[in-house]
Amino acid sequence: MKLKDKTAIISGGSRGIGGACVELFAQEGANVVIGDVLEADGQALADKLGDKVVFKKLDVTQEESWADAVATAEAQFGGVDILVNCAGILTFNHVADLTAEEVRKTLDVNLYGTIIGTQAVIPPMRKRGAGSIVNISSTDGLIGSNAHAAYIASKWGVRGFTKAAALELGLENIRVNSIHPGGVDTPLANPMNEEREEYNKRFVTFAAQRACDPTEIAQGVLFFASDDGSYCMGSELAIDGGLTAGLYYYGHPGAPDIKFG
Repeated sequence: MKLKDKTAIISGGSRGIGGACVELFAQEGANVVIGDVLEADGQALADKLGDKVVFKKLDVTQEESWADAVATAEAQFGGVDILVNCAGILTFNHVADLTAEEVRKTLDVNLYGTIIGTQAVIPPMRKRGAGSIVNISSTDGLIGSNAHAAYIASKWGVRGFTKAAALELGLENIRVNSIHPGGVDTPLANPMNEEREEYNKRFVTFAAQRACDPTEIAQGVLFFASDDGSYCMGSELAIDGGLTAGLYYYGHPGAPDIKFG
């Protein structure tokens, strides 16, 4: 019960990594406000988990929507101790073909939503005298890759914002840290809903040789959210099966047995 009597707001909490965090936090004793635009999924998860979990529609790009989520947490559970900024979108496109709309929407949801979400919970956390904010960035916030330049820009932004916020809010015992997932089997990353065995084949270049389950990311989020991470401020945790560890020289000892051509 690492989060006993704590209250968390989890954006993007209806499914995927956010949904896994909601379930784990509830198991660990937290009250949870699920914030998401996916109302049916969010309400179904809240109904499944009982009275300690409520759903509140949350558009992370709107300050009023964040204010409503905070008000719900205070009215239902008395305050806010934890924020998990997990809401995000991902589009695949060549950098030359990106539209202004794609770029703006990606930055609005992934980066701007994280910034104003953080701002929204500062007053209630100040009332508590402490708090923990966990920002879900990505391995694409640590390295680059092809096909989603706008997403990468947003996640590098989340990483940088986390550092700045950690320095300022750490003085008030509000800890801010970032998680960097890679290769996770979620509706965002696996939009074709491939079976896990088939999906795993996409990760044969990873040391783990498989995709990650969202519950594995949730465990890292729990670490930062709980007192286990009490000395972490501006820290970043890559949960990525070795993606950011380095490169393999294929055909040499210690590399996966992959045949090319």
